[in-house]
Formats: sequence, C-alpha cells, structure tokens
Amino acid sequence: MSAEASPRRRTGGRSAMVLASIRKAVEELVAERGSDAVTIPMVAERAGVNHSSIYRRWGDARTMINDLATYRLDPERPLPETGDLRADITSWAQELVRHYGTPVNAALLRGGAAAAGESESDCLRDRRAEAASFAARHGAAFSGDDVIDRVVAPIIYRVIFLPWTLPGLDIPALVDSLRERERGGG
Repeated sequence: MSAEASPRRRTGGRSAMVLASIRKAVEELVAERGSDAVTIPMVAERAGVNHSSIYRRWGDARTMINDLATYRLDPERPLPETGDLRADITSWAQELVRHYGTPVNAALLRGGAAAAGESESDCLRDRRAEAASFAARHGAAFSGDDVIDRVVAPIIYRVIFLPWTLPGLDIPALVDSLRERERGGG
C-alpha cells in the first residue's frame, strides 16, 4: 500500500497521551511566542517528551505546526447537511470564523501556511475537500473553487491580515455572493 493511500493513523494509550501533550505544548508556545519562534526542543521540553520522538514523527518544526494546525479543525467532522445549501454553507463558514477567531488557531493557521511554502497546506486541502462536497450537492451551480474564492478566502484574508475585522464579517453576504455566481451574476 502506498503512503498516499494509507489511512490516518489513530493512536491510543500512551501514544495518544504523548501526542496530546505535544499538541498542548505547541499551542501554548505558538500563543506565547508566535509560530516562527517555536522549535522542536522547546516543544519537547514543554511536553516532557524526548525530542527524538518529535523529530521521528514530523522531521521539523514547520511540518509539526502544519500538521497540528490541521488537527485543530477535524476534516472528519460532519459538515452541515440540512437540505438547505445556503444555510449549510453559512453554518460551515460561521464555524470557520469561530475557529479561526481563537488567537491560537489563527497563529497555527499562519504557521501551517508558512510551513507549506509553495505547497498547498493540509488545512487548505481539507477546506478544498469540504468546499467541493458543497459544490457536489444537488442543485449547486458553482464549483469548489468558487466556494474557496468567495467564502473561504475572505475569511482567511481577515484571519491573517485583519483579525480584528473577523467578528464583523458578513457571512450571509459572502454566501449570497456565491449564490449570485450561480445565477450568472459574475
């Protein structure tokens, strides 16, 4: 089986406790110092684990932060599915705003995006998959990229560059602009 086709590993017992302590340490350090200042030795010390365990799993701090940023918004969670596509996308977008409105989640997003460099971050890949699932629903006349461009991108822009404006973001208007696309409005 190729590495691409293998399912995500679910850890339990001691491994789960170690992973939880690493996640907590990363979140605390990112909140205290910013993602660029976090190192694996710092995380190991804070988490009370051997740094070789962290290097073995992630290789470097940027990869670790990208992975943990993705963990925070679980791609396995169910998406809203009420039968009302507009309401479902609105609810999903509001979830993104609530999630990234938390400073540590915003910092992890920034760190994950920086770690991805020229590649697509795991977090964006997960949001793309979610957007595509909305676009694939019956009655949708827009693409997953339309959802990313018209709904997700304005949220992420504000998370990164204008975080103080995130609470006032008019999510229904973003979703309506997506729906305008359906009606041929551009």
